[in-house]
Amino acid sequence: MLTLPNLLTLSRIVAVPLLVGLLWWPHWPAGYALAFALYCLMGITDYFDGYLARSNGAVSRLGVFLDPIADKIMVAAVILMLVATRDIEGFSIVAALIILLREIAVSGLREFLAPLHVSMPVSRLAKWKTTLQLVSLGALILGGALPQAEWIKVVGLASLWGAAALTAITGWDYLRVGLKHMD
Repeated sequence: MLTLPNLLTLSRIVAVPLLVGLLWWPHWPAGYALAFALYCLMGITDYFDGYLARSNGAVSRLGVFLDPIADKIMVAAVILMLVATRDIEGFSIVAALIILLREIAVSGLREFLAPLHVSMPVSRLAKWKTTLQLVSLGALILGGALPQAEWIKVVGLASLWGAAALTAITGWDYLRVGLKHMD
């Protein structure tokens, strides 16, 4: 149960409060720089927990359960903090909201379909969505560390909108699958 991949996944969950704490003060570039480093480390552990589990034949039900939860906790916490610190503001809050709502809806849908033994495998487009989402949030954190480099925030916000568009598309795809199994 406490395999290396599962420990890496748990470390991401445990690191979220530290990440939130580093983002708490919006005009503290050093905090944002440390948050960016931690965010990158969390992304690396996300890659390696899956890689190690698959390559060593150590895929566990706990890991399958925890990995997407760890991702969603991290993404939701970062989005909420970036909105609170006004790194995401104005109409861009809509993009952040689309991402959060889709994550909640798809999680609920998966929970609903699990007792029916209906799986919803992650599509290639959903993987691109996740990649773009992680890049956008990383760029927005980095933009707080380097406020003089405005282009980083522009890249982050553009990527956020791209992630929101892919989020809506993949969310609709998952919903169509789920609707087939509802009364």
